[in-house]
Amino acid sequence: MNQSKIQPPGTMSALVVMGVSGCGKSSAGEAIARQLGWALVEGDSYHSPQSVAKMQAGIALTDADREGWLERLAQRLAQADAEHGLVLTCSALKRKYRDQLRSAQQLGFVFLDLDYATALERVQTRPGHFFSPDLVANQFTTLEDPRQEPDVLTVSATMNLNDIALAARQWARRESQA
Repeated sequence: MNQSKIQPPGTMSALVVMGVSGCGKSSAGEAIARQLGWALVEGDSYHSPQSVAKMQAGIALTDADREGWLERLAQRLAQADAEHGLVLTCSALKRKYRDQLRSAQQLGFVFLDLDYATALERVQTRPGHFFSPDLVANQFTTLEDPRQEPDVLTVSATMNLNDIALAARQWARRESQA
């Protein structure tokens, strides 16, 4: 486990589980939400039908396509509080996307780090998901590494889900124990 910042943010009411498609955001997000006793919000469910159709067709989303999606996610994040925290799954590939989410709430990011070959294999074998394997390379091209940003915990996406969730819980709760 690689932590880009040892101390988590002040009063964290939300975590964004982020990374490229295939890194396991949904599974890790579910495990983390369970560990923290927080609600899970699946970011993919906030995409417009037009964006989902584009991704199914193997067409990469543009910043303009993501604009409304990120606004909806930021609105949902703004509803989180210390008693009713939430874990949001969201690729958050660019710094400006993460900054938009940060503007809504004091939050931390759990970056699920994964190599291209493993991401591609996972996406190709994932049943029932709308994301085309043709777009995995674009995810890596778009990704702006978050490891030097504040309030980011980096973990290997190949770790056991329970270990990912435990690391995220310990990191998120450290501030409340200080």
